[in-house]
Amino acid sequence: MVTIEICVGSACHLKGSYHVVNRLQEIVKGRALEKKVEIKAAFCLGRCTESVSVRVNGEKIHSVSPDQVDEFFEKEILSLI
Repeated sequence: MVTIEICVGSACHLKGSYHVVNRLQEIVKGRALEKKVEIKAAFCLGRCTESVSVRVNGEKIHSVSPDQVDEFFEKEILSLI
């Protein structure tokens, strides 16, 4: 199971974290990956000056803007499934 944590703290919220969450949910559901990918909200991941902070499997933190979600999923998540 791949766990994706998206920061929903104030800085990331202002940068579009809910759009990132919603798009990831759409992608996971559209590909029927609900049993392989878990999406969680998180508070401050410590990269407030960058785009929306997204942590994968409790390790690597990525900066993902709402318009980069599909590319992020293709490059970073599909390779882990």
